[in-house]
Amino acid sequence: MGSYHTIQGDTWDVIAKRVYGAEKCADYLMAGNWALLDYLIFPSGVVVKVPDLPKAEDLGLPIWRD
Repeated sequence: MGSYHTIQGDTWDVIAKRVYGAEKCADYLMAGNWALLDYLIFPSGVVVKVPDLPKAEDLGLPIWRD
């Protein structure tokens, strides 16, 4: 697990794109940061925990999607 320090104007999907490479992973980011769910648009300097993504086999995806 890592962390990300927000920049003024960040949103969940923007952070997910920066840390995971895909906006669709925002739900994993949000699930690991319950205390921050009131933010829609972040101010600068908020520390967001970045949980590790599950492996492809845990998601039921084909191996080539890993």
